[in-house]
Amino acid sequence: MATTILPAGSDAMRKPAVVALLAFSLATPISAAHAWWDEGHMQVAYVAYQRLKDGPKDKADQLLRLNPSYQKWTAGATDEATAKLYAFVHAATWADDIKLKGSGYTRDDPNSPTAGQNIGYADHSQHDYWHYKDIAFSPDGSALGEQSKVDAVTQLKKMIAALPASSGASDDVRSYDLVWMLHIVGDLHQPLHATARYTRELPAGDRGGNEESVIPATGEVVSLHAYWDQTFGGYSSAFGAVFDAGGKEGIASLDVSGEDVKILDPEAWATESKVIAEKYAYAPPVSAGSNPAMLTRDYETWPAAGFVYKA
Repeated sequence: MATTILPAGSDAMRKPAVVALLAFSLATPISAAHAWWDEGHMQVAYVAYQRLKDGPKDKADQLLRLNPSYQKWTAGATDEATAKLYAFVHAATWADDIKLKGSGYTRDDPNSPTAGQNIGYADHSQHDYWHYKDIAFSPDGSALGEQSKVDAVTQLKKMIAALPASSGASDDVRSYDLVWMLHIVGDLHQPLHATARYTRELPAGDRGGNEESVIPATGEVVSLHAYWDQTFGGYSSAFGAVFDAGGKEGIASLDVSGEDVKILDPEAWATESKVIAEKYAYAPPVSAGSNPAMLTRDYETWPAAGFVYKA
């Protein structure tokens, strides 16, 4: 499940995407038919784990044991149930870990012949471009740049197809896909992971808000993208993320739309996030160029101005 800040009465509803996706992929056969920071990804994973039924949950637990970081994820757990929870929660950060601090993983080109491969843990490419889908738009008629043929949506669809045991994929591939899926689903629900804005001031595009700077009330200058990434907080332990998500006002207490849970198409999630980015992330006083914009109280305090969390 992913959550964002939306205005009261908004039609844009956050669905428990990880829950629906895993339940579908792990419990049924195939049918015809840097992102939040660590805290955000782990909170999303915690909610997903709590809402999974026993069958899919047991299968996920088994697959996660194959990840090379499993022992690190479960360190400090006092019992087996806690170890399984910590592993699932930590797994949502693995795709960022190999990008930021993973030794043996190399940066690769989204146009390379292996960009869209799905070969399991033998793949030592970082695949930075799997974290986002830049759906391009321009508010002033600027030309739109060429989009990557491999992105979060194309890869997530491939992983959805491979995750069921009936797919014939090895457990190694399915484990690799599971940890990536936990991360990518969260990324696609961060609005600035689903868009790229082209303006006269930024004709090469803003890379999902990375080229714009904002100054929040804390006074530091940060990219617009980073400002939205930190919505859930920064870097935390699994215990901290579970505590925050499961608290009285945490995201685990949110209601879920029964219709939204049926939406299993990653393209639809990305499109919805792109619309949210246009309407809210790029709202004034965010600039159309690279000059830092001082954020207003209205921009930063949406809940106090009648905004609510929607799940």
